[in-house]
Amino acid sequence: MAKFDKLSKFISLVLRHNPGAANIALDEHGWADVEELLAGVSQTGRKIDLEILKEIVASDGKQRYSFNEDMTRIRANQGHSIPVDVELKECQPPEFLYHGTASRFYASIQQEGLKPMGRLYVHLSSDVETAVKVGKRHGVPVVLKIHSGEMSRDKHKFYLSENGVWLTKEVQGKYMEKL
Repeated sequence: MAKFDKLSKFISLVLRHNPGAANIALDEHGWADVEELLAGVSQTGRKIDLEILKEIVASDGKQRYSFNEDMTRIRANQGHSIPVDVELKECQPPEFLYHGTASRFYASIQQEGLKPMGRLYVHLSSDVETAVKVGKRHGVPVVLKIHSGEMSRDKHKFYLSENGVWLTKEVQGKYMEKL
């Protein structure tokens, strides 16, 4: 997908944070009309057509996007900063999940816990390796082990997005430890 990285990032911006950047609207579940998205992205001077969009969706390593069954609508799977209901189903999490962050944020996280920070949910991964990769995107990585099973037993809700990212509203300090 390297040849479409910039275009994919723009589509991510449009579908997760700012649909107005392509002069489109999302419905209450985050869906955009594919034809409107293609026209809107094209109007920004970017080269795109349905085949390019299909390639971006299919080859995205993070599986950020989903088409509906007839490929007339598209949405981001998670990571929104705008209020949409991506129809997540509540799931029982594994006993432990992981969160990668940068070491410079650790002191604040110790004091305040994990917060969505402009997104709708805190993002968690099921393995340490993914958490390390996420942490490296922001600086020197720190991985937090989340006691998600205990959280669930304490009535905290968890959701599993289409692309395998675990989501929850927040994680209090008592449920995490630094690896």
